[in-house]
Amino acid sequence: MKAELFTTMPESIKSDRVQFIRELKRIAVQSEKYGYKGTLIYSDNRLADPWVVTGLILDETTQLIPMVALQPVYMHPYAVAKKISSIAFIHKRKIALNLVAGGYINDLIALGGSVDHDRRYDRLVEYTEIIQKLLTTSEGVTYEGEFYQIKNLKLHPEMPEELLPDYYLSGSSEAAKVASARLGVQLIQYPVPAEELSENGNASIQGIRIGVLARHNHEKAWEEAHQRFPATRIGELSHQLAKKTSDSEWHKKLSHQNGNGKTKHSEPVYWLGPFEYYHTFCPYLVGSYDEVAKAISKYLQAGCKTCIIDTPVSDIELHSTMQVFNRAQIHLEKEGQL
Repeated sequence: MKAELFTTMPESIKSDRVQFIRELKRIAVQSEKYGYKGTLIYSDNRLADPWVVTGLILDETTQLIPMVALQPVYMHPYAVAKKISSIAFIHKRKIALNLVAGGYINDLIALGGSVDHDRRYDRLVEYTEIIQKLLTTSEGVTYEGEFYQIKNLKLHPEMPEELLPDYYLSGSSEAAKVASARLGVQLIQYPVPAEELSENGNASIQGIRIGVLARHNHEKAWEEAHQRFPATRIGELSHQLAKKTSDSEWHKKLSHQNGNGKTKHSEPVYWLGPFEYYHTFCPYLVGSYDEVAKAISKYLQAGCKTCIIDTPVSDIELHSTMQVFNRAQIHLEKEGQL
């Protein structure tokens, strides 16, 4: 695969302890079986600690890379570097970091870490730079920033170069784009509909987070989509509340994005129903294998190198999603565009 695929772990708040652990282990094992590079682990005030979840994933797999969602307000950058080097020391495994500035205002206020939206990305850059310096040097690190200052700080155990983490930064704002460029890391975004890439000036993209529901025919895919993500009043109200408590650009953009249901003739492939009714936080691509593959091929053609797929509900979902990406890649190869 030209694009690297990640799955997403379930949220601990949506099930009881036994079901959560069972699903976590299943998704980890099956993601590795079907050739996914890794799996994203959410992090916010409501959820089980992502580093504990990472340990469970490492115990169940041999190669799958846990991608930990990381924002500065939860712990000092030294503690993060220490966890990463300790995982390398004990497990001989690599992880990835999904750098997030934090978008839910009430959570940030509760933690005493509330600053303006764009300034949060400045803080995130400093935070990440310290982690990177600690992991890549055996000497003491001194850093004088606006948000963080350290002096002659040395990391133990030292980090093997071959196990250094991969870095991804999530965001859709200009501040997020600037931060990813400063750090030299891939930017992960919630994408616009594939046909609108050039219209919106997004001819080049690095990474996306999206759901995929592809079946052998169009009608079957949409029937299942509406069953899985029903339009409910409770979901609509929850989405409206989330809009009020978030200042994230991605949340604003998705809320105003086109692609929310049926047209006069048929359903579009790009669908925001799951987002609009608070089932999940990303757009979905719904349709036949060929329809969804065609949409994905446009993202790949625009330069997409990383795709984080929404939480899979079954092993069939993992298999069918990988089939769709393979079809998209084959299509582009035939066209001479990969």
